[in-house]
Amino acid sequence: GETARVMSVGPFAKRLLRPLARLAQPLLFAPSRSVRIYTRGGDKGRSSLYTGERRPKSDVVFCALGDTDELSAALGVASEFCSPHTPRLQSQIEWTQCRLLDVGSVLATPLSAADGTEPPRAPPVFDEAEIARLEEWIDEMEAELPPLSNFILYSGGKCSTMLHLARTVCRRAERSVTPLVLAEESPAVAARYLNRLSDFLFVAARFAALKEGKVEKAYRHGGIFEVRRL
Repeated sequence: GETARVMSVGPFAKRLLRPLARLAQPLLFAPSRSVRIYTRGGDKGRSSLYTGERRPKSDVVFCALGDTDELSAALGVASEFCSPHTPRLQSQIEWTQCRLLDVGSVLATPLSAADGTEPPRAPPVFDEAEIARLEEWIDEMEAELPPLSNFILYSGGKCSTMLHLARTVCRRAERSVTPLVLAEESPAVAARYLNRLSDFLFVAARFAALKEGKVEKAYRHGGIFEVRRL
């Protein structure tokens, strides 16, 4: 089951502790005696990858890690805005946040070091089946949604709007990961997953609006500006 699957990939998420500890505070993991919130190791503008290699914090790897971390945070807000009418959607969001940690563990273990040498350890493998899972979720929701007849504005209630915002962060994360894939520092599956995730988030935003009975505002062509009466 999915619960067992979470347990099986859990160790991959733990591999993010070192790079994420220097990317954002507070940590996504609860502090313990073995993990200190501050290390002072990044005070001079450099941080460590899971391979042990130290790079400037401006390195493309840390930019990609930061964007995926921000995406997970945006999804956390969207999850809090989910209504009782969308319990499955909330579970899907939480599952996705766990998979983003798996993506991060892949990114934090580049396929080559900055000097071109091979890293001391191989990166974890991200499950291609997660892309198919997103496609299945998309198909399920689209079966209930009315077809799009025009462009929509980002609207439809708090959950829907936050999912639209998360989608834009997801696109940025994908743009950050793409150079790593093209440079063969990260496997292409990471970029493919983020690409499909942005599709899922767009459909999920529309689905949340539908289930909550919220109206999606439609694009209107320019002309005379009028204030709509509520």
